[in-house]
Amino acid sequence: MPVLLLTRSGPVHDAVVPLCAAAGVEVEVGGDPALCLATWSRAELVLVGVDLAEQVVALAPPRRPDVHVVGLSPADTVFRAAVAIGATSVVDLPDAAPWLVEALADVGERASPGRTVGVVGGAGGAGATTLACALAQWHALRAPTLLVDADPLGAGVDRLLGMEERPGVRWEGLADTAGRLGARALREGVPRRDHLGVLTWSGLQRRLDVPTARRILPSAARGHDLVVLDLARQDPCLGELVERCDDLLVVTPTTVPALAATARLVATLGREADAGLVVRPGALGDADAERVTGLPVVASVADQRGLSAAVDRGLGPLTGRGPLARAARSLLEAA
Repeated sequence: MPVLLLTRSGPVHDAVVPLCAAAGVEVEVGGDPALCLATWSRAELVLVGVDLAEQVVALAPPRRPDVHVVGLSPADTVFRAAVAIGATSVVDLPDAAPWLVEALADVGERASPGRTVGVVGGAGGAGATTLACALAQWHALRAPTLLVDADPLGAGVDRLLGMEERPGVRWEGLADTAGRLGARALREGVPRRDHLGVLTWSGLQRRLDVPTARRILPSAARGHDLVVLDLARQDPCLGELVERCDDLLVVTPTTVPALAATARLVATLGREADAGLVVRPGALGDADAERVTGLPVVASVADQRGLSAAVDRGLGPLTGRGPLARAARSLLEAA
């Protein structure tokens, strides 16, 4: 049962049930809390009407997340009952109806967030964006995936994937919004092609709005099996974005200048756990790359024939069974 509403109040019922219907989620309405204890534990979201809050306190149901007390202009005394049952908030309807709509939008989504993988170039022109696109394309064949363009000065991941004409919200549009964004709303709002969604910019003047990113990334992880962040190596907020990643892939050619630049980047991040090197052909070997950077080599990607032509045709970098496809498979299946 997605939503449990405990109330005998007609006004509370009439305020909440239509919102559930509009969100497309099933709601069970119970007027006797004692008969709803089984559903209390199973429901994804529990809404306790102010009229039954004291009765719920007397029953002492097990503590659980996602419990809210709802009512029309609730009295101050109800806050004591809300604390007693472990409610997260007291929702004043109809003023707080938009907040409740957003909470309902996430009902039915995953209970735990999806995996977030960051990809950053250890040196300029390392091919990090190409790898990020390949990872997203490969996983999108299997499950909902979001590719987040966090490189304001890049070409745009939508262009590499041939999705620049797809309708949907971009960073600029999200920066103009406020409050919590539902996972489903984000997943359905960004430009998509089948299971693959992209979040990038629409104009030439771009700036990653950090407060917006803080709001969006948790929703992205709740609504997708995999979120891939294409990171900018010289962005001031790189460190914060990296901390939001479950895994970090640092892409570098195995040349002396590239490895020197990569070592400096790794030192500034201060993160070695869950981070690995993806190396491209150069004069040095994997052992040299690991010694210089302090990171393990987790994949090696050879040059892919016809890559530029595939991108120019709007197919994206993942074509056939080339080096990028093999690397994407090994990197995502290994975790």
